[in-house]
Order: sequence, then C-alpha cells, then structure tokens
Amino acid sequence: MELVLVLVVLGGLVAVAVSAGKTGKKRELAKAEAAVAPVKRLAEEDVTALGVELQDLDIDLAGEQLDPGANADYQRALDAYESAKTAAAALTRPDDVRHVTEILEDGRYAMACVRARVAGEPLPQRRPPCFFDPRHGMSVADVPWVPPGGAQRDVPACALDAERVRAGAEPDIRKVMVGSRRVPYWQGGRAYQPYAQGYFGNFGPMEWMFMGMLFSGGFDGLGDGIGALGEGLGDMFGGIGDGIGDLFDGFDF
Repeated sequence: MELVLVLVVLGGLVAVAVSAGKTGKKRELAKAEAAVAPVKRLAEEDVTALGVELQDLDIDLAGEQLDPGANADYQRALDAYESAKTAAAALTRPDDVRHVTEILEDGRYAMACVRARVAGEPLPQRRPPCFFDPRHGMSVADVPWVPPGGAQRDVPACALDAERVRAGAEPDIRKVMVGSRRVPYWQGGRAYQPYAQGYFGNFGPMEWMFMGMLFSGGFDGLGDGIGALGEGLGDMFGGIGDGIGDLFDGFDF
C-alpha cells in the first residue's frame, strides 16, 4: 500500500512538472510575441518611409542618364529596400531589428550618393542618421542637446532639426507607444536599443547612447527590471499552481 502511495505521489509530481513546463512555454511565447510586435511595427514603418523616398528619387531622376557609378548606387538603394522589407517581415525577436535598420542606413547613404553623382558633386561623407528621427536621413551636423533629466551631449541632426535645436525649439522626435503614452524611441525601453544600434552602431561617437542611461531609462529602467523580475516569479509560481490545479482536477472532494 505504501509503495502504491509513493508511486501516486511521484506520478503527481511529474504531472505537475510537465504541466508547469507547458504553461511556462505558452507564456514565454506570448511574451516574445508581445515584445517583438511594437519593434516590428516600427521597423516596417521605417521600411515604408524608405520606399517613399525611393519613389521621390525616381521622380527627381526622371529623364536623367545615370552613369555607371550612379546606377550602381541606385541599384544598391533598391536592394536595400527589398532586403529590409524581407528582414522586417521575418522579425521574431527585438534584437533582430538591428539587421533591418543597418540595411536602411546603408540604403539611405546609397541614395545620397546617387543624388551627389547626378549633381556632379563629391560623394557625401558618411555620417550617422538624424538622432531625433533616423527616417530624416543622414545628419548634417552635431548639435548640443540636453535630454530631459540628462546632461548635454552632442547628437547628429538633420538640417531641420539642427536649426530647431539651435533656435531653442523642440526637434521632430520619433515617438513610440509605451502603454498609453507616446515617448521618444530612446525612452521606449531596452527592446528599442537594437533598433538604434543598427542605425548608429557603426559610428564610434554614438556609443554613449548604449553605454549610458539613455536606453536604460534611468529609474524607469530600474522599475522595468523589477517589474520583469516580478513577472518572472509570478509566471513560475503561476505555472506551478496551474500544474497542481490540473493534478487535482481529476479528484472529487
């Protein structure tokens, strides 16, 4: 009788573990999908923006005879658009968005080279995109800017945003939804860090974006970390509880 009881208990523990594992996997999958959704949407918007810019370039080049260099850069821009579109559609993790924005940055530089060649100008120096909104294209200058609650830093800006900052006006900042709030993308949490790394990771002076508190969100980032820890513990105990509940569902009391 004792042996039977021991076997029943062991079987119950195995059932609890299996059930908890299945529940945990489902929750992890749901979390992964929820984490990648806003980043994927952001990447797709950026790909669409590059497509619109390519259409504008087509209009500007109508009737122009492209030399081999301009033609090669133009094809490079087209390839970047197609590659970025494919990569954005295949996103499964927030970290993967870095590949998308790397491609977009290269595509925009190729477009700038096309315009320079057609105008008979030297190829442009490769600079990081506009910090405030990478869709603005390559920056033209570094301007001193103070993020809310932070220290002054020199950031790359497009011509319009550089003018706004120097005049003391608000730059045109790319914002994302976090809960019910719209915040600058660099305050969206660590999920958006790879998005920025793809655009700026090849430019050494931009390392402060990733080394400092900008993407950690300061105390907001600390709160996010504590919240994530709490959610993890909740999932663990919730999974065990679900497993125990499933175990006793078959008994009548």
